Amino acid sequence: IDEGLEAIDQAIQTVQDNDERLYEAEVYRLKGELLLKRGVPDVVAAEACFRQAIDVAERQHAKSWELRAAVTLGRLLQQKGEVDEAHAIVAPLYEFFTEGLDTADLQEAKALLAAL
Repeated sequence: IDEGLEAIDQAIQTVQDNDERLYEAEVYRLKGELLLKRGVPDVVAAEACFRQAIDVAERQHAKSWELRAAVTLGRLLQQKGEVDEAHAIVAPLYEFFTEGLDTADLQEAKALLAAL
């Protein structure tokens, strides 16, 4: 996990140095995922990464990346008992999509919303 976090930090530095932002949102989301998998999960930092991933995707108008980050954040908020906020973040993004409803990301979003 620590090696993964080092690789993610290098990827973030590369994004900043080269202004190559195609996967920027996903990099922040993955960093959050890794922070949750540590021996002592860093929930606060992970949540910040997920929110940053959403912000980046929103600025880029990258709805798929935004949905993926929102679902990840939604799961974390659900675990913290913040189901209303989780629903408020995920539902509008899920409802944006009218096609591809059988894709993995949209199926995950649908399942999360059903659980909330």
